[in-house]
Amino acid sequence: MRENIIEIFSSIQGEGKYVGCRQVFVRLEGCNLDCTYCDTENEIGRHPQCTVEEPAGSHALHTYENPLSVEKVAELIGQVAAGVPHHSLSITGGEPLLHVPFIRTLAERVPLPIFLETNGTLHEALAACIGCVSYISMDIKLPGVLSHPVWDAHARFLEVARAKDVYVKIVVAAETTEREIETAARMTAETAPDVLLVLQPVTPYGGCTAPTPSRLLALQRLALEHMRDVRVIPQTHRMMDLL
Repeated sequence: MRENIIEIFSSIQGEGKYVGCRQVFVRLEGCNLDCTYCDTENEIGRHPQCTVEEPAGSHALHTYENPLSVEKVAELIGQVAAGVPHHSLSITGGEPLLHVPFIRTLAERVPLPIFLETNGTLHEALAACIGCVSYISMDIKLPGVLSHPVWDAHARFLEVARAKDVYVKIVVAAETTEREIETAARMTAETAPDVLLVLQPVTPYGGCTAPTPSRLLALQRLALEHMRDVRVIPQTHRMMDLL
């Protein structure tokens, strides 16, 4: 089994419930959505080489020819993680659930628990690998940043994800409407009322602009009418210029 891997590196989790935890990150190609603010080149087949940070925290980058076998990826993860205790292995993208067989096989070969970062739309793919996943960072993609709404897909996904340690994250821009936040908060409350809901102010890209502080607080107040735990957490790794 071989896959094109974009990058493997060690850093802190910069977003959401586990912000600040040390993780190894494995970034996979491909995505099934078209978010306007996406800043990751994840198109399948566009990465002839994988960039690997060795050793952890050094910012020293080495390249390996793609595609890589699952055994080689597990070996590289071990090299990146060597000497530093890590909370988990973050598998991200793109959309990692486009690569379920690879995730399942890799999970058998690494000692770290799997932390899945996903756009929260592929519920059947999640069900096929949820047994090897410990943590789920689930995005809710608002209609304003997509070519079509995906509310039903999010609801089905959360039904499966709530069996694990899951939190829900919404990227919020100046253009985000109150109706979008209310719909997202209500859907989350109806499906998994005890999960953490994170409002993440957008890092401006692709025409999206950041919300003002007062707008963020107003949207948090609105979401709190439906959810018990709603937090505003920005992309902290961007603030510190970390990988």
